[in-house]
Amino acid sequence: EVQLVESGGGLVQAGGSLRLSCAASGFTFDDYAIGWFRQAPGKEREGISCISSRDRSTYYADSVKGRFTISSDSAKNTVYLRMNSLKVEDTAVYYCGAFYFLASEYGCYGPTDIWGQGTHVTVSS
Repeated sequence: EVQLVESGGGLVQAGGSLRLSCAASGFTFDDYAIGWFRQAPGKEREGISCISSRDRSTYYADSVKGRFTISSDSAKNTVYLRMNSLKVEDTAVYYCGAFYFLASEYGCYGPTDIWGQGTHVTVSS
């Protein structure tokens, strides 16, 4: 089965850290870019980071730049999102998705229909 599965969400205090994982199965991980998106209640889904599995190039939205780090482990078919200095406004459901391309200026594009189910991140003040 072709799928992405997120994990690692939870409740954390402002200023704390979490590491999210996005595990891929059923498809060739190295052929895609993997993006992290988030959606807070009442807001649109926001693309926050992306990594190309081909050359490990990355993209970060301004809202997370300097605080979040995306990485990938091809042997484990997993992409990680390390989130430091978390803020209350980072509270959202975090999703990962597979894309065909990454552009350094604006992130993942050319979406596939491969998405994870989401993991909740709640940052308390």
